[in-house]
Amino acid sequence: MPTFAEVMADLEAVGTEQVRKVYARHGAKPPMFGVSYANFKVFAKKIKLDHALAVQLWDSGNHDARVLALMIADPKQADSALLDVWIADCHNYGIVDALNVYVSRTAYMRDKAEVWSQSPEEWLSTAGWGLMSHLAWDDKTLPDSYFEPYLAQIESGIHQRPNRTRYAMNGALINIGCRSAALHERVKHIAAAIGEVIVDHGQTGCETPIIAPYIEKVVARKGYVIA
Repeated sequence: MPTFAEVMADLEAVGTEQVRKVYARHGAKPPMFGVSYANFKVFAKKIKLDHALAVQLWDSGNHDARVLALMIADPKQADSALLDVWIADCHNYGIVDALNVYVSRTAYMRDKAEVWSQSPEEWLSTAGWGLMSHLAWDDKTLPDSYFEPYLAQIESGIHQRPNRTRYAMNGALINIGCRSAALHERVKHIAAAIGEVIVDHGQTGCETPIIAPYIEKVVARKGYVIA
């Protein structure tokens, strides 16, 4: 298996100024090499799972190293304290999204969704609502009633939450609305009540999906019937 020093050298070798500029526009800060996701996938395929190496890469503080760390960390070796440490280190939505993909593969997804979503802090709550989206999309064992308290929170408070938290709540609302016919109707009423969700995307071309039409597009594209 490659060593920490070897992986860091490999990452640095493929980093580019162009990619660093792109990541910077999305909130990433130095140190970073500017590694493309195509290259990340090559490294991750080669390394597979190496949890000890992932911890070393994360502890480096380098943005690219942390992205790769989340690709090679072993979900079965995750523990609650480690996830809390890692989310506390996150200060842009790109790394939060990458962390959420990892957390969604662990046994802690539901716990972290429930706890982190209630935080007043932007990145912690962004992660929590992002995980709520994962739950809504992936966990078919949960009853509709599980999501009702979170729908109520979105309806009453989305416009008062931090910038990226609003985006994550908007995404959660969309995924919850795709779960069942009853939730679909509930979410349509909430979407009409809250109106457009305004998110500052900075110097990027990103946009915030409009809830009701986006749900219809997802349902049509996936070709499934809302039960």
